[in-house]
Amino acid sequence: MLRIGLTGGIGSGKSMVVARLAHCGAWIIDSDRIAREVVEFGTPGLRAVVDDFGDEVLAEDGTLNRSALAARVFDDAEARRRLNAIVHPLVAARSAELVAAAPPDAIVVHDVPLLVENDLAAQFPLVVVVYADAAVRLRRLVEQRGMAHPDAAARIAAQATDAQRQAVADVWLDNSAAAERTLAAVDRLWTQRLVPFETNLRHHSGAARAACPVVAAPDPTWPDQARRVIARITRVAGERAHRIDHIGSTAVPGLDAKDVLDVQVVVGDLGTTSHIADELITVGLVGQHGRWWDNARDGSVWDKAMATNADPARAVNCHIRTASSPAWREALLLRDWLRAHPSGAIDYAQLKHRLAAQQWENIDAYAHAKTPFVHGALDRAEQWAGRIGWQVA
Repeated sequence: MLRIGLTGGIGSGKSMVVARLAHCGAWIIDSDRIAREVVEFGTPGLRAVVDDFGDEVLAEDGTLNRSALAARVFDDAEARRRLNAIVHPLVAARSAELVAAAPPDAIVVHDVPLLVENDLAAQFPLVVVVYADAAVRLRRLVEQRGMAHPDAAARIAAQATDAQRQAVADVWLDNSAAAERTLAAVDRLWTQRLVPFETNLRHHSGAARAACPVVAAPDPTWPDQARRVIARITRVAGERAHRIDHIGSTAVPGLDAKDVLDVQVVVGDLGTTSHIADELITVGLVGQHGRWWDNARDGSVWDKAMATNADPARAVNCHIRTASSPAWREALLLRDWLRAHPSGAIDYAQLKHRLAAQQWENIDAYAHAKTPFVHGALDRAEQWAGRIGWQVA
């Protein structure tokens, strides 16, 4: 099973995308509909709302007067907090029931209009944002829904900004233009990403990787992508993680690299490493069985656990290391040294391109060929750390 979080601003065309995904075969969980159900006449949810906000939020027939309640909380942050404290747990419980009822091979799409506003993105292995330019959304609300221009503008302004949605978006569906283009993009998303993602998760299999290294130009979005991965890992690891960091070449601005996000989790003991690796399947990463280890510069060997991406479109290596291993500190030191020494980063990039042009049996052989450079860079990094007083942040 794969769970997707889907959101978008009012007037973005999110409902059209949801309908298309349902047509493809997705199992849809509509948070707005559930939020209405849990405060229907006679429910504990409605009683809790009335206890807090009074009988004035009821209609004459005893049902919830949604307009009155909306007017009560629209400009009152504390009132919204109290309402959310009532409704959100009920919605979460009902959503969990619907997920449990879904088939084991389901692609479950959670339609959550306020996913960003309620900080829910890290709950999902993948977040899809339906986007449309604010002017387009405003026109749609006025022309298609008959809303007054000031009311439509106020609704848009009250929601998350485009930048806030971009920060959580693994998939950005631009629905500003022709609907046919958007629907075609949804179909590609379904067949090329969602279906194989779900299959990999169900079989506890990491997504396939290229057999030979491909060194790419630096992507300025790598840090943002890593932050989304780290948020998900943090949700799983919790207090067991001493720290979680973006490491490796994609963490060095301007450095050519394989398009793989390396994330490091530092924990207390080896038993915890394997537990977390297995639990990360809930956020789209698959624990890799067998023995994994780091070779320290002094020749010692340190066991670790690994989890990799089930998502075919976002390669991730999650290294789960113990606090006693020197490898986690060396990973941070090398990253920071490369950030501070552009000439060293250039040398490293040139080496990568030379090695990538050769024939290798597998990626591990390519990585092993980089070891002399890495060890030499770490020697220089240690000297640099001593001179400037570098310490792990």
